[in-house]
Amino acid sequence: MHLASFRHNGRDRVGIRSGEDDVRDIGAALARLGLPGADLLALIEAGPDALAALARDLDATPPPAPVPAAEVTWHPPVRKPGKIVGVALNNSASDARRISGPNHPMFFLKPRSALLGHRHDIEVRAYYGGLHPEPELAVVIGRVARDLDPSTALDAVFGYTILNDLTGNVMRGEDRVHYYALYASEADPARIERREQHLSYAARYKGTDGFAPLGPWLATRDEIPDPQALDVVCSVGGDIVATDSTRYLTYSVAEVLAFLSRFQTLEPGDIVSMGTAFRVQEGATRSLHTADLQRVDGPVEISISGLGTLVNGVRRVAGDLGSWRLR
Repeated sequence: MHLASFRHNGRDRVGIRSGEDDVRDIGAALARLGLPGADLLALIEAGPDALAALARDLDATPPPAPVPAAEVTWHPPVRKPGKIVGVALNNSASDARRISGPNHPMFFLKPRSALLGHRHDIEVRAYYGGLHPEPELAVVIGRVARDLDPSTALDAVFGYTILNDLTGNVMRGEDRVHYYALYASEADPARIERREQHLSYAARYKGTDGFAPLGPWLATRDEIPDPQALDVVCSVGGDIVATDSTRYLTYSVAEVLAFLSRFQTLEPGDIVSMGTAFRVQEGATRSLHTADLQRVDGPVEISISGLGTLVNGVRRVAGDLGSWRLR
């Protein structure tokens, strides 16, 4: 099933898809299972037996009336995940640009304040500098998992959704540091040695508020038999800027989850975004990296096979950073 979180008539609700952009409130069915009808995370935490019971309940009762799309305020499907993990450079199209790097997935974190619902405007403040979209398949974790085996890692998945990993390249450059890091010497651990390094920290350029539009639907795992066979299309202002597929991910969903779980415990509701799909359609006039939302009007639309289309407008806000230092 395709689930959603939304607000209608002043109340937060959980719904099920009944059309391209139509949703039905399933709060009554959740209540019959003893679950809150306003928090999709509660259903995820309740586990697969609760999801199966919900499916049986929905099959056995008359469907609720659809909520008119014009009356829906969309939330991200999971509104308060424990963590949002992004995978960096996880597309084989990136390989030709890689000068050096590890032979394993690389990760960064986004705060949950970065989440933005379907059809909400992306706020683009002037002082952010350049900002472009990155269309990605996002995995929602269904159970506590540590040290996953890649052959069974997908068993830890609750479902899949769409994430726009908005990226501020100007802020990335501003937060770049070239310096000497201090390490204990391998030859003499009591001696400190300097090593030249280049660093850039992702908190601003990846984690600013609104830099993670998510949704609209959370498709349960059974709806997506093969997460490595999904077409991805992204357009900005009506121009297609990426046409790609998850089959080009350098590391598969199972591999990413297995590696990540060696370092961080995965918990129900956690979101792991699998890396950017950015191959340019033949004949396209614009790519992701020229779709600067400071200059290019929205909407930003991302479609992934079986998951629907995530749509967000663009709202620019003038003004500089202002005073933030003590006088």
